[in-house]
Amino acid sequence: MNFFITGTDTDAGKTFVTALLTRSLRKAGFDTVAMKPVSCGEPGDTDEIRAAAENELSPGEVTPVSYKAPLAPIEAARLEGRTFDPEEVLTVFHRLKNSHRSLLVEGVGGWLVPLAPGYSTADLAKAMDLPVLLVVRNRLGVLNHTLLTLESIRNHGLTCGGIVLNNHPADDGDGARDGNRRLLPTLTDVPILFEIGSGQTTLELGVA
Repeated sequence: MNFFITGTDTDAGKTFVTALLTRSLRKAGFDTVAMKPVSCGEPGDTDEIRAAAENELSPGEVTPVSYKAPLAPIEAARLEGRTFDPEEVLTVFHRLKNSHRSLLVEGVGGWLVPLAPGYSTADLAKAMDLPVLLVVRNRLGVLNHTLLTLESIRNHGLTCGGIVLNNHPADDGDGARDGNRRLLPTLTDVPILFEIGSGQTTLELGVA
């Protein structure tokens, strides 16, 4: 089971979902490992998804490219006098994909976040040619974000294999949640594979 995991925006819950899915797949018998190919700022996300796979991979395998500033990658790279090179990521990606039955790749920020001039997260996903899993943070405004992201995924020639509806604790009490849950299946043909509750730590998978 392989996915490129993207989100409707920064803080949609990609790292939380990636770690949760990694742990759940490994519990189900898969040899799942996960990457976050590009990181900006503190390495907490890398540490979290590395730990979910029982630290099987080194930090450099999980995150081949890291920048110090918590900014968009294109700007964080500029501040360090660097330019993002996709091959730094793709070399590690192909090695892990060839050695594991199951690989998850977490994108950085939202779907079209620029990594370098003329090159976005979407282009990296296209180079990896994985089905996309879209993490949707269940709050006001996400219907528009979801539909725009799904449209762009298709325009890049990729398939969205499913939506993960993430109920973030910070959004408890948001009146749009029930409507989002009801409307998303009617507005798109992409299924909601999972709905994550606030603080959820396990995920039941119907896989063999």
